[in-house]
Amino acid sequence: MRRPWVRLRPGRWALRAAALVAFLYILTPLIFITWLSFYSQEIPSYPPEGYSLKWYGEAIRNARFIDAFIISAEVGVLATIIGLAVALPASIGLSRLKFPGRGFTNNLLLMPLIVPGIVLGFAIYVFLVEIAIRTQLPVLGSFAGLVLGHVLLVIPWMVRLIMASLAGFDRTLEEAAQNLGANRLTTFRRVTMPGILPGVVAGSMFGFVASFGNLELSLFLVGPGRTTLPIAILQYLQWKIDPTIAAISVLQILIIAVAMLITDRFVKLSRVV
Repeated sequence: MRRPWVRLRPGRWALRAAALVAFLYILTPLIFITWLSFYSQEIPSYPPEGYSLKWYGEAIRNARFIDAFIISAEVGVLATIIGLAVALPASIGLSRLKFPGRGFTNNLLLMPLIVPGIVLGFAIYVFLVEIAIRTQLPVLGSFAGLVLGHVLLVIPWMVRLIMASLAGFDRTLEEAAQNLGANRLTTFRRVTMPGILPGVVAGSMFGFVASFGNLELSLFLVGPGRTTLPIAILQYLQWKIDPTIAAISVLQILIIAVAMLITDRFVKLSRVV
């Protein structure tokens, strides 16, 4: 009599092989970009003439990249904060309330993930043009318009991950807290929020990354003197092709990876992601 694990072993090996191939497929661009960032020659070619760290120094000394990085970080942080103020109550309402148009509202909040970024950017640009014409407000090319455009990018990530946390949350804990005398606000602050905190943090992290690396929408919304990092990289590539861009990409990935590792140390993102 054959044991069950013997019959399942070929399927498990096939699944592991498929997972390994998919993992390597995802990591291959990162491996080549990291390798390219250490080339010593200015024009990338194979085989490399040697290896050097000078392109990382060039990236750090470039004032245009530093300013663009700061602007991207500011936009990402502000968009994440504003998006969280919208996504958190919206997620709770969609998860726990039944009202007409609930499905439509849920789909509307997730729509920015479906609409192509360039279409979304053009639509927001036209909207800001109409506001500027009708109200004479300087919203076109403004920092506020750029932030509000990026808010649309972060909300879908937050809604999806916060609702995932709420779906696995045991509501009897809230009932127990209220039976012991806690009001709704105290129950939310002391019981609900700690329970869904991994989803809130994960949604904020993914939303910030989506905002920080966005190019298509930002192209329509940036104004004079406000260049985000992806746009600065694109403008640099119009004139030069050297490993500086690869070095900037590696530094950007490292910063995001370190931030996620530190966050996961205190809030287990694996509970949601």
